[in-house]
Amino acid sequence: MSYIRGRFEKPAADSTLKYTESISFDWRLYKYDIAGSIAHAGMLARQGIITEQEAEAIINALKEIREEIEQNRFNFNIEYEDIHMNIEARLLEKIGEVGGKLHTARSRNDQIALDMRLYLKDVIAETKSRIRKLQETLLQIAENNQRIVFPGYTHLQPAQPVLLAHHMLAYFEMFQRDYERFEDCLKRTDVMPLGSGALAGVSYNIDREFVAQELGFSQISRNSIDAVADRDFVIEYESAASICMMHLSRMAEELIIWSTAEFNFIELDEEYTTGSSIMPQKKNPDVAELARGKTGRVYGNLMAILTTMKGLPLAYNRDLQEDKEGLFDTIDTLLATLDTFSGMLQTMKINKRRVKEALSESYLLATDLADYLVKKGMPFRNAHQIVGRLVSYAMERNKSFKEIELFEYQSFSPLFEDDVYDITLESSVSARDITGGTAYKQVRQALENARKILKQGNKET
Repeated sequence: MSYIRGRFEKPAADSTLKYTESISFDWRLYKYDIAGSIAHAGMLARQGIITEQEAEAIINALKEIREEIEQNRFNFNIEYEDIHMNIEARLLEKIGEVGGKLHTARSRNDQIALDMRLYLKDVIAETKSRIRKLQETLLQIAENNQRIVFPGYTHLQPAQPVLLAHHMLAYFEMFQRDYERFEDCLKRTDVMPLGSGALAGVSYNIDREFVAQELGFSQISRNSIDAVADRDFVIEYESAASICMMHLSRMAEELIIWSTAEFNFIELDEEYTTGSSIMPQKKNPDVAELARGKTGRVYGNLMAILTTMKGLPLAYNRDLQEDKEGLFDTIDTLLATLDTFSGMLQTMKINKRRVKEALSESYLLATDLADYLVKKGMPFRNAHQIVGRLVSYAMERNKSFKEIELFEYQSFSPLFEDDVYDITLESSVSARDITGGTAYKQVRQALENARKILKQGNKET
């Protein structure tokens, strides 16, 4: 590390090396660091800052180094701190002093900003792809269960009947917003910072547009200080990931509840459940539980980077090294959770018999009875009170609405007539025939819209 300790007479203490190194985790940026260096070397030659022969030697050596890393033949050294200096040290070993010309017109500050943006652009594309896969699974479940009426809940209490397809499409909508958030994050990640130097720009006649084009960036940073100090794109990814994990956690919670013996609405496949170390009968929804638990660590990573950034003066500070481990952990956690959920949902079985029983055990049609009275001229608040008393009456006698005699209905209101028995689970669902409602017609349209969203997304990719 002597070539970057020019003004120092003492080597770094062992404890300092261990404390400041980042190669143990930023090695995963190697592909992007090398890609950026190849584009930079090409630009330096194009601008006459180094010769074509020097650039060729540098680029060929960088490609060899990339191959060494990919074949696990590269020796990462803690003494070189990070991925940049490890690659540069190996470059100097391979081609000598000419390798030192690569760092002309750039700093590690704009170099790491470049690497992180290149890396996150690829990650965003992968994240979007896995969200789409999960949406496709949800859509398939919805399409396969278009006619199944399902108990809808508020406060985890039976509320109103809905179509199971409608319930699944609610999650489709959540993940569509997630998809769009990551798309939006890409716009601010897709900015090329190289050329900003340490903070003030560089004094060489570089061609930033050429480098941006070579690396596939659509924009170039407009302020050199901001370019090296900015980690908004990291925060934005972690924020979008936190919201996405929250959606996954909510679904996990429902899957856990639905798979209990008390609900028994679904059965999760053995591939996505575990047994107990002591109770032979157990089939635990551990995958869903872990997703619920891992959501907290993703939130923690977001709070960590926000806390790191909140007190940093411009421009670069070494605190920014702390942007990586939390981001990497968030990425690994989110991608694995999305992938696992797709498989878990694809193999999930719906207990239609138990769902039907649950529908008959509750008073899900109470709102429809109130609406029935309203449509006959009664104010809704009055109708609400009457049906509330009717529910209490039925519960005391252990009767369903179908089992209540007409004279009993009429003892609560003379507006009740024979057509009160036309109110069924199916009629209740069909009555919600408004945009966004659970009516069969509306759900068919929602399924068609979802298919269009996925089809459009596939065209874009």
